[in-house]
Amino acid sequence: MSRGLEIDFETADRITVTTLKDQLEYLKKDIKYFEADDEKKAKLKEKWGYQPYVHPEDYTNAKTKLIPALELMIAYFGG
Repeated sequence: MSRGLEIDFETADRITVTTLKDQLEYLKKDIKYFEADDEKKAKLKEKWGYQPYVHPEDYTNAKTKLIPALELMIAYFGG
């Protein structure tokens, strides 16, 4: 009977670290945009090709909880 896909621990850790780093960068971009003045927001929008929407509650949650947690997990997995 097949057990599905199996990968070694090192590969699983690399996938995890990559996913966590991607999410961290996404949140940091949102924070950067939220904290920017109107001129910087226009430049970021042009550079990124889109304008992120960041709700104030999401900003607070990302800055105080999610980003520190992601940084801790990335360090734990050796990233």
